[in-house]
Amino acid sequence: MNNPIGISDLDEDDDNGEVFLDENDIMHEETMDAEDLPDAEDQEFSDDENYEGPDDSIHSFEGHNSELYSVACSPTDATLVITGGGDDRGFLWRIGRGDWTSELQGHKDSVSSLAFSKDGQLLASGSLDGSIQIWDTSGNHKCALEGPGGGIEWLKWHPKGHLLLAGSEDSTVWMWNADKGACLNIFSGHGSSVTCGDFTHDGKVICTGSNDATMRIWNPKSGETIHEVKGHLYHAKGLTCLTISSDSTLALTGAEDGSLHIVNIATGKVVSSLAAHSDSIECVAFGASSQWAATGGMDRNLIIWDVQHSLPRSTCEHEDGVTCLTWLGESRYVATGCVDGKVRLWDSLSGDCVTMFSGHKDAIQSLSLSSNREYLVSVSLDGTARVFEVAGFQ
Repeated sequence: MNNPIGISDLDEDDDNGEVFLDENDIMHEETMDAEDLPDAEDQEFSDDENYEGPDDSIHSFEGHNSELYSVACSPTDATLVITGGGDDRGFLWRIGRGDWTSELQGHKDSVSSLAFSKDGQLLASGSLDGSIQIWDTSGNHKCALEGPGGGIEWLKWHPKGHLLLAGSEDSTVWMWNADKGACLNIFSGHGSSVTCGDFTHDGKVICTGSNDATMRIWNPKSGETIHEVKGHLYHAKGLTCLTISSDSTLALTGAEDGSLHIVNIATGKVVSSLAAHSDSIECVAFGASSQWAATGGMDRNLIIWDVQHSLPRSTCEHEDGVTCLTWLGESRYVATGCVDGKVRLWDSLSGDCVTMFSGHKDAIQSLSLSSNREYLVSVSLDGTARVFEVAGFQ
């Protein structure tokens, strides 16, 4: 054996802490057979990456190789789903059909927003590169919509046609005719990123919310602002989410400071302020009748509101922040996605959690309900999409 290196022989500048034994220091040698060595699978997992917890999903899609941000289910095809994420790609795939997928290529940055047209014939993918791609339901590329100077924050289709609305980080809102690939209007006026927006259900008005703490109500044809909602009766921080009542009369908006306000769309007046959340609102949605609304925030709460009386009916506590929610069709049940990776179903009447779905290993980013209301699809920062069966909650 060569002379061993002792501690005194180490370079003074080398503090790697290695200590070597001289063979004279060896007191006893023990030989071990390979069978005596512990197998890797016999050892307890030391980190979350190796831990395989319970999985309640009936199908998972793992075609992406990065975090997922958005999911949309077709409004006419109960098995067709589109997902997008940080790998700059979208994928069309089918629930229960692991052998069918269509990759949507062409974006140069994360796919942040996805939406099917109301008739289910077209789908749009929006990216942080500022571009929007239009596809048919077989994954064939139809056209590219360009113009915004910043990343796409959200996409919404007109309720009665192939008009697409998009909000951008560059403070503008754009509207295109997706069949012709033509820009119809640019809505300018916000002073910061346009974080949320939509057409009213009758398609006659557009409402948008911005990080500048204002909501604007627009005329789609002229591009003019009808009302700008702001001031001491409204949000003091940037808007994060927006939902419009089914009768097109009210808009409910949430903001970074945990505030919620209901606005009369026709007058632009704040008609109610809902005070209960203590941290950023991440998601809001009216129920089917608009008598109820659900809001979720980073304060770990889902709150069910009696809209008419502006009072919380139920407060549903979570283990971590609530990132997304959706009503299960016209039923009384609400699904939430959470930072803890769980999907939960809540009875809006009792406030009880009726079931919890496990399977994801990281925060849920988006939820979408299949057109037959039997499946709930979630996407997560863990890079997977998972399908959970909710047919019994109608």
